[in-house]
Amino acid sequence: MAEHRSMQRAALLDAARSLLSEGGTEALTFPALAERTGLARSSVYEYFRSRAAVVEELCEVDFPVWAAEVEAAMAAADGAEAKIEAYVRKQLELVGDRRHRAVVAISASELDAGAREKIRAAHGGLIAMIVEALADLDHAEPRLAAMLLQGVVDAAVRRIELGAAEHPEAITEAAVSMALRGVSG
Repeated sequence: MAEHRSMQRAALLDAARSLLSEGGTEALTFPALAERTGLARSSVYEYFRSRAAVVEELCEVDFPVWAAEVEAAMAAADGAEAKIEAYVRKQLELVGDRRHRAVVAISASELDAGAREKIRAAHGGLIAMIVEALADLDHAEPRLAAMLLQGVVDAAVRRIELGAAEHPEAITEAAVSMALRGVSG
């Protein structure tokens, strides 16, 4: 029985990911979750008491996975500049991934404190790695530069998400070049 419950919970989270990546947070409703999973709406309430609870659990499950992939790419890179490049490239590479799209949709939405805290914790680890790489480059303001660098990444993510005129690879190259030129400045 417990195994069946955890399978249903996983199916609900997967349906939530799809709904978020297709239509953002407005698309994530209990009726839509019920329809996607074939469960009765009352059953959805047995697993999650609210939309916020679904979002919070997704943050708990997906953010660390996403952050770990970026972290691994940075750890594999040799030298501070290569780490910064890996940080930008990996995040942009993950844009097409449904998990990432769900993460982006969640980040853009109104979150309760619990979910925000989990996102901050996952992001905090990444920002700390970038701050360290920037400090290795003797950057005068590594913390500020890390925040601005993430702004470049976020803008590039949105550009790719929108299906902008430029090819995703062109957006990635522009973001990498801006990041590396910016941090050396």
